[in-house]
Amino acid sequence: MHSSITHTTAMDPPSPTGMCSNAALQEQTHCPRVSVAAFYDTMGRQIWLGNAMLLASAAMTGVMVGIGSYGRRYRHHRFTRLIFLGANTLFLPIISYVVSTLGDNSNDYVHLHKDNSTTLSALCDSVFHPCMIITWAFLVQIAAINTTSVVAIESREGQRLRPPPELLLKGIWTFYLSVSITKNRFFHGLFRFSPSENHEPLTLICSKIMFTPFALLCAKIWIKCYSFEKARKCFALGRNPSLVFGYMQQLHQQERSRHGGLAAGEDSLPPPLLVMGEDTRKVEKQPWGHVFSDLWTPTTDSIGLVTLDTVWQLDNMLPTSTPRPKDLCLSFALFKLLRCRFARYDLTNIGSRGIKFFWNLLLKDGEHDLVFRVIADELSFLNDYYYSSLPISYAKCWLPVLSILISLLSIGYCVVAGYFIVVFGAQVHKQGRSQIHCVFWCKKLQMASQSRYKRFGSLYFDMVPEFVLLVLVLIAEVREVSSYICSNWAKVALICEFVKSSTLQHPLLGMHKWIVSLLLQCRWKIINHWDEKIGQCSVLVLHPTSRTTFLGLLRRIFHLPDHKRKVMLPAAVKVCIMDALRSAANGNRCHLGNGKTSLYRSQVGKKFLWACNGKGTSDTILTWHIATSILEVRHSYYRHDTEQGSSSVIPNQHKIAATHLSQYCAYLMTWSPDLLPDEVAWSKALYEAVKEDAAHVLAVRDVTGPTTPEAEYQNLVKLLSAGSNHSVLRNGVWLGKQLAELAEGEETAWAILAGFWAEMILYVAPSNNLKGHKKAIARGGELITLLWALLFHAGIVSAAAAGGGQV
Repeated sequence: MHSSITHTTAMDPPSPTGMCSNAALQEQTHCPRVSVAAFYDTMGRQIWLGNAMLLASAAMTGVMVGIGSYGRRYRHHRFTRLIFLGANTLFLPIISYVVSTLGDNSNDYVHLHKDNSTTLSALCDSVFHPCMIITWAFLVQIAAINTTSVVAIESREGQRLRPPPELLLKGIWTFYLSVSITKNRFFHGLFRFSPSENHEPLTLICSKIMFTPFALLCAKIWIKCYSFEKARKCFALGRNPSLVFGYMQQLHQQERSRHGGLAAGEDSLPPPLLVMGEDTRKVEKQPWGHVFSDLWTPTTDSIGLVTLDTVWQLDNMLPTSTPRPKDLCLSFALFKLLRCRFARYDLTNIGSRGIKFFWNLLLKDGEHDLVFRVIADELSFLNDYYYSSLPISYAKCWLPVLSILISLLSIGYCVVAGYFIVVFGAQVHKQGRSQIHCVFWCKKLQMASQSRYKRFGSLYFDMVPEFVLLVLVLIAEVREVSSYICSNWAKVALICEFVKSSTLQHPLLGMHKWIVSLLLQCRWKIINHWDEKIGQCSVLVLHPTSRTTFLGLLRRIFHLPDHKRKVMLPAAVKVCIMDALRSAANGNRCHLGNGKTSLYRSQVGKKFLWACNGKGTSDTILTWHIATSILEVRHSYYRHDTEQGSSSVIPNQHKIAATHLSQYCAYLMTWSPDLLPDEVAWSKALYEAVKEDAAHVLAVRDVTGPTTPEAEYQNLVKLLSAGSNHSVLRNGVWLGKQLAELAEGEETAWAILAGFWAEMILYVAPSNNLKGHKKAIARGGELITLLWALLFHAGIVSAAAAGGGQV
């Protein structure tokens, strides 16, 4: 038996007259089962394939919106990039196939049964289904443009991220397909507002729902392209590092002309670092970069340039909030200096006044939270600039307002479209309609069978993915609006506008201050970058799980990094790091070593200098990490105050700092060895060798049954001393035993370890690995990257400079 399936554009069902005249023959003319089965199978397969693509795209869009909006640190992972690449690659074929099935005649069907010359013909129709499919296609593209980053940077900083042209091409192609296929019903109905013979009310409303997202998509693409072109040429954004470097040269020349002397009152002010308004001054090109041509000449537009010292002077007029406006502007000014570092401009010898100001800030007692918050905000500015489209919107003051307006229109569309989809979907469902309904009949010579009806697909496959997409786009747009209103970029821009208004004595200054104060209180944790958490790993797995997990099996098979856990950064760690930095400041120099400097400060610490004489930094870190873990076993519990029956825990701050920094350094060795001074392959191989040796020894350790910390410590030291083969593991056990049995007691041992680890983390932080720290910032930030930026502003840019940086 042979059959063929074709599509036709001109089919007419049997007329009632013909059906009546052949009534006797109709009873003998039936559609062959094979033809009906082939018809059901073809149409069913087509509908289910389209539904599968619809559901898959909705799930993919959810992942894109989730990663792009709420997990930006994960969008740079390989797996995430693979998802984005797959979605972009498959979009055009999917949309071309699905939309091509929606034409006015595309679902007409003919099947010829050659054995008995019977032809099965069908006419299929749907109104709601094509409306949903085309709306889905545009919504997916709106979600894609919302999660696309456009970055305008100097060529020295890396590669610019231009607005992807494929988004516009996809939008135009989808629009072309939709218009060319459904023009008889939907596109013509787009320009009608009253029903007609060919345009029912449902068709008119569907046409508006279908094509409105295309206008929103074009507006979003245009504003990104325009913002990129303006930001690329703007000295406040794209070309800023060159101007900042030239400006710092000008400041340095001015300082030298004064012979280092400052005017009265200037010693308490920060240097006039650039904050905002660079485009308000004339700029000229010099061999070393761009400079202001009229920097020291009073001009009518000089008030447009806002510098850090101006913000500091007006601090008493600024609204009070946390963070303070002047601290936020300090972070923004430091962010611009850090961009110069990524652009490989050398600022070490031209920023002496800025370095002195930063050291004065570091040397203040009790300011550890302020210093960490300032640097964290600085890195958040950097994260935004390199990995989001938010900063380019500030190329013109009206661009953020226009972006917010377009997002509000998108939100309004999602609400209205969702309402009509639910209302008309319920109406269509009550009428018993499905995605597509067909009428079919058979003909044999001059005889025709009775017409039969068949419905294909469930309406829920249209409504549920469409509603999910509307919700996802709505969420992305709400986040877009909140990022403009609550971001630090908006706050700095408003603070600078307030500073300029204060200088000009603007009549609406009071209202301006109220608006700035209101927005400074606006915070949204979702747009925070560094969550103040640090990774923790350990070479000594003292309490292994009894069962082998799937992830653990994968780590062993593919040699993946150790299991890590994230903990909040304790205040004790911040205090110890800042104390170590202050202690290292000696006169006009800063002396940081691999822990030796902290040991030299006490007579007891000198006993452990031998443990700092490793081949590199990595073996020293592992030696002290093992010793810290052993000491923690012996002193597992804090001291308890049992007076008057109380049992309040008295925390040991040195112990908290030492254990957290020790496990953080171990985490860096296995997860981010490129941020440490040693060669990456050697460092990872050393870590794996020591861990494998420790695991082999501890495999026979009896962990069942209750035991005291002292007994557990003695058992651990005995096992490791007798069974270890690696010299680093043996040295760590011997150092841990010395610390645990120190005559001066537990407090002294923890104080020595806290001082060592604080100095060690400061010693390994400076580096020239700009690429590694840029990746760390993209992942959300690391403590070592924060310290790297902090030390850069303190004049320490490399491990060699850590031995004698300027103060």
